[in-house]
Amino acid sequence: MLMGEYIHSMDGKGRVIIPAKFRKELGDEFVATRGLDDCLFIYPMDEWKILEQKLKSLPLTRKDARAFVRFFFSGATECQLDKQGRISIPSNLRNYAQLEKETVIIGVSNRVELWSKQKWDSYLSEAEESYEDIAETIEELGI
Repeated sequence: MLMGEYIHSMDGKGRVIIPAKFRKELGDEFVATRGLDDCLFIYPMDEWKILEQKLKSLPLTRKDARAFVRFFFSGATECQLDKQGRISIPSNLRNYAQLEKETVIIGVSNRVELWSKQKWDSYLSEAEESYEDIAETIEELGI
């Protein structure tokens, strides 16, 4: 399981260190793509294949399904760690997530998310304000 929060600096070439605790779970090859809430999602290859199958089953006749699949797959790129445990984030993904220097890397069960520090702090501040409301809603889902 991927969990935890780490802060690392992105270098001028768009490379960022992936925390050692995440490297084993991600494996040798994994996929990075546009995520929700202006962050990037990184999936281990086995999780990516599961998600890919689910997205393939969406009805092509639904405009919202086509739009989401385009958005998700067009930003996807296969990644590998270099010898220093870094990944190189393509410029289109860096721009999407507004990644510059300080990068927050979080584990979210089956995926890793990369956030700009500024976006993460803002998101976290808003989420903390409504945490109890969110908990009530999740409880209604049986969790």
